[in-house]
Amino acid sequence: MEIYNRYYKAMYNTAFRIIKDSAEAEDVMQEAFLTAFTKLSMLEDSKVFGSWLKKIVVNSSLTISRKRTTYGEVPLEAVSYALTDETEGVVREDLTSVKANAVLQTLKELKESYSTALSLHLIEGYDYEEICEILNISYSNCRTLISRAKESLRKKLVVA
Repeated sequence: MEIYNRYYKAMYNTAFRIIKDSAEAEDVMQEAFLTAFTKLSMLEDSKVFGSWLKKIVVNSSLTISRKRTTYGEVPLEAVSYALTDETEGVVREDLTSVKANAVLQTLKELKESYSTALSLHLIEGYDYEEICEILNISYSNCRTLISRAKESLRKKLVVA
């Protein structure tokens, strides 16, 4: 239980950034823990459990994301956020938080391949080689994908 409590929030956030659906992200996180605990004997060094678990979550999330793309699933709802003054009933966030939220929201609006690549690189901290393995693409393709994704994000943020 201690291991679960230590890692569940980070693993949920990782899955959610890729899948963009809360319920599916929870399912992926739970399945990843079950997989990790049942295959614990395969882990050679217990010091890397966190990164091993994260890799399981990322791979499971990408599999679900690819299935969704293959079958053309579309989310049923869109959530919009509003920032107003405290006197109007909604708590005002500080400017840094607003900027971060704007970037994360804009990241969700990018093409799925761009969103996934940027999330893995900028948020999860994977380097190009690791992203190449995860997405099963070449190194040059990975660099191009991330470069184009960053440019697309910049353009959307300037317009917003």
